[in-house]
Amino acid sequence: MAFKAGFITIIGIPNAGKSTLLNRMLDFRLSIISPKPQTTRRNIIGILNDEEAQIIVSDTPGILHPRYLLQEKMVKSIQLAINDADGLIVVFDGTHHNKRDELLHEQLTIFLEINKSKIPVVAVINKIDLMKKESLLPVIHSLSEAYPFYTVIPVSALTGDGVDRLGNAILEIIPEHPPYYDTELITQHPERFLVAELIREQIFIQFDQEIPYGAEVQIETFKEREKGKDYIEAIIYIERASQKAILIGHKGAALKKIGQQARKEIERLLGRKIYLDLYVKIGENWRKSERLMKKFGY
Repeated sequence: MAFKAGFITIIGIPNAGKSTLLNRMLDFRLSIISPKPQTTRRNIIGILNDEEAQIIVSDTPGILHPRYLLQEKMVKSIQLAINDADGLIVVFDGTHHNKRDELLHEQLTIFLEINKSKIPVVAVINKIDLMKKESLLPVIHSLSEAYPFYTVIPVSALTGDGVDRLGNAILEIIPEHPPYYDTELITQHPERFLVAELIREQIFIQFDQEIPYGAEVQIETFKEREKGKDYIEAIIYIERASQKAILIGHKGAALKKIGQQARKEIERLLGRKIYLDLYVKIGENWRKSERLMKKFGY
């Protein structure tokens, strides 16, 4: 049997469960997750390898109507990932349906607007662990009637139910091709990028309202040491002075908590002990600044 390799892009509205699905497919926590929408800002690449195939999967930001520069760049990154793909997975939140036989129209409308390609599209109905069985068939029917999907697969990204079936469908879609990456890799993102994401994840988990969305993390120093802990220095950029005060907290307590929780996750990722230094700076209105967006790698 010839080896197969290809690119698959996951798309969907915010909080549909795209990042959880990628992590489940990889059996590795690569994409950061929080209950808040728009946690994912960049395309996150995961690489699935076995003896027969290599599947390169992109987890993309949630599809939205952009209101400022950062969101415009997020939407562009989604389109680029679609353009490069051999197939798409569009994730629908199965719990978002109005009547017994009616899918939430917003999800399908936005998908139809962004999908201009002719590549195969697999519809994934996620969160079936939260759905009543009698509500699932009408959602499947609604999707099947609305668009000629390659297939419609109910899954629970949280429990893994249905994910093996999804993997089999992807194998049918991708072409015969040698592997694109070293088969030992699980991602092509450098450690610096993943570490910054884990710090940002803690900001999303620990803060409400505008703080998480106004924060960006940059790794300034990453020193691996033969003896002792690796040293990581990170700067959290925030848009306003008032946000900086909240992020630091009384006597630095809030920032310390971010550091403590992030350090645990970073050590889990790297498999070694680290010393983490966090600082907070103001990058005024950075989400609307072309100069700062470039500095941050968008």
